[in-house]
Amino acid sequence: MVQGQGTERRLMRVLAGEPLSPPPAWMMRQAGRYLPEYRATRAEAGSFLDLCYSPDFAVEVTLQPIRRFGFDAAILFSDILVVPHALGQDVRFVEGEGPRLDPLAGRPEFERLRHADDPAVFTHLAPVFETVRRLRAELPPETTLLGFCGAPWTVASYMIGGRGTPDLAPARALAASDTALVDELIDRLVAVQTEYLVRQFQAGADAVQIFESHAGSLPEATGPEADALARWSFRPIARMIEGIRARVPGARIIVFARGSGLEGHARVVPETGADAVGVDWAVDLAALRARLPASTVTQGNLDPELLITGGPALDAAVDAVKAATRGLPHIFNLGHGITPPTPVAHVERMLARLRA
Repeated sequence: MVQGQGTERRLMRVLAGEPLSPPPAWMMRQAGRYLPEYRATRAEAGSFLDLCYSPDFAVEVTLQPIRRFGFDAAILFSDILVVPHALGQDVRFVEGEGPRLDPLAGRPEFERLRHADDPAVFTHLAPVFETVRRLRAELPPETTLLGFCGAPWTVASYMIGGRGTPDLAPARALAASDTALVDELIDRLVAVQTEYLVRQFQAGADAVQIFESHAGSLPEATGPEADALARWSFRPIARMIEGIRARVPGARIIVFARGSGLEGHARVVPETGADAVGVDWAVDLAALRARLPASTVTQGNLDPELLITGGPALDAAVDAVKAATRGLPHIFNLGHGITPPTPVAHVERMLARLRA
């Protein structure tokens, strides 16, 4: 999107390949339960989905970490599961347990879902686009606004299993036993989520992130035909990115393929066409940078647990990220979302150390 006169969005400069020191910073789940103001707004909103679908509340919680910490980017407050909800699948959030969906166990459940061209899908999602429009108007002009969605494999795995499981056994089993059905589900998610991100750009998002939170559930390749990571993850994401850029030329897109390992992270940009690779905390950032072209943009990858620990261990981890990316285009972030027990003072310490 066009930036305001006399302003610069540092994160967008990095996504264009420019190294900056200190690097721009934001955190996954930066609007969340570690903030007392978020907890107060969450209590006022009622259910988690009410919080997501109310532009008043969603704008407020998105802005809270920007007011407190001055992050270089705000990420739209929503959830990846609003998409299956818009497709007609029952979605609910159980306090203390997380999301629950009515499992998509076979073709009868799939046939009950809305099609990608059903206007009701985007009528359902209209509050999200209104939130994006209002955020762009209310954010400081120098702050990048990030939209997002889940990657097709990650969203499909929730839809099939009805919840997150450590090994995603239901999704992997259905992909093996009824490959055609899972292909159709992935195709529908590619179509819907391509349009979903295009509309986020049109509403005012500067860039978007695609969360492949369950890349680690896909087995390592034993040959071109057995490359599950490419088949179920990278190729569908590449189709999304191609479709987005056909409608939004030059769209900036980050892909976060959590759990895909050093090799998987190295494949993200060349195989999906993303502008940047989000790096999870388990990957050696220095080793990854050594394998990537110097022009590749990386993002991450501080261990969220070190934010809870704080002190010298946190300082050393921040310094290690800076050392691994010095002179290279990098966006400082965590290697996963910030967790509720994190002290606010530790976030302040992290940013002070980064910006020193």
